[in-house]
Amino acid sequence: MGNFELSAKRIRSLFIILFVIFLLFGARLIHIQGIQSAEYRLKVANEMETTRLIPAPRGEITDINGVAFARSVSAINIVVDQQMIKDPARVAAFVAPILGLTIEEVQQSITGDRRYSMVLESAQPSTWNRLTAAIDRYNATLSTKDFEKRISGFFSERGYVREYPSGNLVSSLVGFVRKDGLGASGVELSMNSKITGTPGLYSFAQGRGAEIPGSQSEIVPAQAGTTVRLTIDRDIQWVAQKAIAEAVRKARASSGTVIVMDPKTGAILAHATAPTFNPNNTKDVTLNLMRNPSVQDAYEPGSTGKIITLAAALEEGAISPETVFDVPYKIKRGGEDFKDHDPHPLQKLTTAGILAVSSNTGTIKISETISHDALYSYLKKFGIGTKTGAGLPGENVGKLLEVKDWSGTTAPTVAFGQGYSLNAMQATSIFATIANNGVRVSPTVIAGTSDSSGNFTPFKSEKGTTVVSPATASKMRLMMESVVSDHGTAPSASIPGYRVAGKTGTAIRYDDLCGCYRGYTASFIGFAPADAPAYVINVTIQNPKGAYYGGSLGGPVFKKVMTFVLQSKHISPSGTVVKPIAMDLKELNKQRLAEKKASKIEITQASAKE
Repeated sequence: MGNFELSAKRIRSLFIILFVIFLLFGARLIHIQGIQSAEYRLKVANEMETTRLIPAPRGEITDINGVAFARSVSAINIVVDQQMIKDPARVAAFVAPILGLTIEEVQQSITGDRRYSMVLESAQPSTWNRLTAAIDRYNATLSTKDFEKRISGFFSERGYVREYPSGNLVSSLVGFVRKDGLGASGVELSMNSKITGTPGLYSFAQGRGAEIPGSQSEIVPAQAGTTVRLTIDRDIQWVAQKAIAEAVRKARASSGTVIVMDPKTGAILAHATAPTFNPNNTKDVTLNLMRNPSVQDAYEPGSTGKIITLAAALEEGAISPETVFDVPYKIKRGGEDFKDHDPHPLQKLTTAGILAVSSNTGTIKISETISHDALYSYLKKFGIGTKTGAGLPGENVGKLLEVKDWSGTTAPTVAFGQGYSLNAMQATSIFATIANNGVRVSPTVIAGTSDSSGNFTPFKSEKGTTVVSPATASKMRLMMESVVSDHGTAPSASIPGYRVAGKTGTAIRYDDLCGCYRGYTASFIGFAPADAPAYVINVTIQNPKGAYYGGSLGGPVFKKVMTFVLQSKHISPSGTVVKPIAMDLKELNKQRLAEKKASKIEITQASAKE
């Protein structure tokens, strides 16, 4: 009995040990086949087979409605096993015309002992089909004794080539990719890490240098890159591009930019530059053409900068729109003379009048109602010298001297928009701040992204920053309407049925080539409807030949583009009528007298009723 119990215990112990061993084996098997299957599959493939990367397509770049500006299309890399080429000179002469290459180029790529050599990268599938068909026909004509003359050793690889369906329509913003498939400029560069896909991996058995048909096995699937949806509206972009290209051509200018912005969200609806380039063919394109001038080119704004000076003085309570100033043609500050554009006798202009006629001397007097530190602080608040937040590569934030480095002429120069620099995106943001009740919102060209499954994630914009009060912004908008009146500097920017506000700029241009001032920067920046601003448009033209005023050059472009924007976005005509602010003391006295008479009539009528 005792021996039986002992045997039973031993059997149970043995059973438990075997059970634990099988359990461990099972767990290990699950771990290998389930959890680490891909890892072991890759190890086996590396040891027993040849592996090669599966190219992954880059994500698309589209407009706000999903129209593709950039996309990856299937292409083929034609490669060769040099050890299979028996007569490189003869083969090169046969293959070169089919591939569109020179005999020397083909012979160089197929001569040697390498088992893998690139002959033609990113070829069209039709090119590969023509090559294989021609080789098959040639080989079929050979007899058995001419076997050594057969052409072999050419193989195809899967790949992608970047295509830009809209050509040069938005190339300075979208950018292009380098030969290695990575972003070189624009959004292609700034969003490269997201747009770039993740390559896959496949294995294959190899025979005499070629992949054995049917032996291919995918180890890791390729994953397409993230699609980037821009805020750009292709239709508005087309109108803006056509308008600025025509303006630059007529003015014989160096370049031009049009930016259309929603002041509430910061969304850029159009970003047009001229001249531009075709991203589908960048072989002979200069580096200068590849630049994005809206953020990479800094310039002195000129009279559009007066908006900051007036807004600062209003916000500080130093002036009102009806404050009257003695405005001479010439004024001396820091030992230098500052002048208005055209000679005139001493004028008594209101703040609104100074803005309407764009008086330099009047703006200097307005700037002197506040301290240098205050003026500097508002320049910084409006974004001068800081990045816009648009996220575009190569942004030049411009220059703004600190107050401690100002000379006797710096403050008056800065007052009318010279002596500091900015880029076109910053300038647009300044006017958008006034249009948006004094709140500055960072401009953006990214609406959101979509992953490879199509799941869209909207871009999260930052909270706006208050620069001036709504009351100050409202007064500025009202005064800026006088600029497009018959008495202002840009009547050509007016749009029938809509209240329009804006400011012209004609600045002396700093030329890096000579390290001197020569030429001009002409601009008009405005928004509409002025009573409820929906969109801001910046038109900037660099170095025009002949006429160079911002009103005459930028105004018509603004009108053309803004008219289309308002109609395409179904913005109703203004339902209010502007009550003009007096431009000078004489007009102000007339208005006050009229108001006084109207007030007396109202009192008389009220008494009669009683």
